[in-house]
Amino acid sequence: MPMKRGAVVAVGAVAALALAVGAGISWISGKGVGPLLPPPEQCQASVNGNTVVLDLEQAQSAAIIAGVAVRRGLPARAVTIALATAYQESDLRNVNHGDRDSLGLFQQRPSQGWGTAAQVRDPHYAAWKFYDALVKVKNYERLAVTVAADKVQHSAFPNAYADHEGDARVLASALTGQSKGALSCTVNTASLQAEAIGKNGLTPRAEAVRQDLAKTFGRLSTGGYAPGGISTGHMEGSAHYDGRAVDIFVKPISTANTVKGWALAQYLVARAEQLKISTVIFSDHIWTAGSRSDNGWRAYKPPQRAGNQDTLRHLDHVHVDVIKS
Repeated sequence: MPMKRGAVVAVGAVAALALAVGAGISWISGKGVGPLLPPPEQCQASVNGNTVVLDLEQAQSAAIIAGVAVRRGLPARAVTIALATAYQESDLRNVNHGDRDSLGLFQQRPSQGWGTAAQVRDPHYAAWKFYDALVKVKNYERLAVTVAADKVQHSAFPNAYADHEGDARVLASALTGQSKGALSCTVNTASLQAEAIGKNGLTPRAEAVRQDLAKTFGRLSTGGYAPGGISTGHMEGSAHYDGRAVDIFVKPISTANTVKGWALAQYLVARAEQLKISTVIFSDHIWTAGSRSDNGWRAYKPPQRAGNQDTLRHLDHVHVDVIKS
């Protein structure tokens, strides 16, 4: 089970102090005289006073598990069951070992018909197969998490799934969009080589984000780019003009589409480090990688210009852009 926020902060502080001492930096009253060290990279979700802390690998896995359920139209309860299972089986890590021939996030066994070794180590495939089995369990939504999980997994230690139910419920609420702005990550950006715009009007990094979203959520309505690039329609300096941005539309504005928008937005934040994402904006909120990412989601103030206010406030679409260089 992941450490709670207080434990992680304490460990991070000790590690930072050790590094600072080794580098010859003096620290007074918790403030460094020398260069500040970047905050530890991690993600956390907070819902109704309960907080879960994950490392970036765990967050990326959890995001895929939840995203596949959103694509299939499954309830948050299904995600809670899946996440509790993956916590117990692999600690939300796509491991290449296990008991006998068990592999991947759910420790699925090729010899038991779950798929090939390569397939069960594909997080998207593994999550899809888990849900295939779960939806066949009669009344799974009303069963205890440990009972529903065991009917899929047939574990030797079925009661162990209950140990992770609380954390799984928090993550499920955030990653399905039921809780708005509940999941955020601290991601320290690194210098990358600048990229040219490709044939469809996106840089390779931005295209990788578009493809990743499609792989997880299926067909989405996207825009903000065009073959040859675009030069109008956005505020000055917009990443759209560099081919670094994608808009994912959740129109018309409705409760259901806003929930979906938050599922998409928090998925992108959870996978920001891997996909080299710089900014995510949705529904009057913004998250940015780098020095401000440990501030989490912040209030977004739209530009003062004429236009559709729903669009300017990003109520009808999720904006995502990738690191420039």
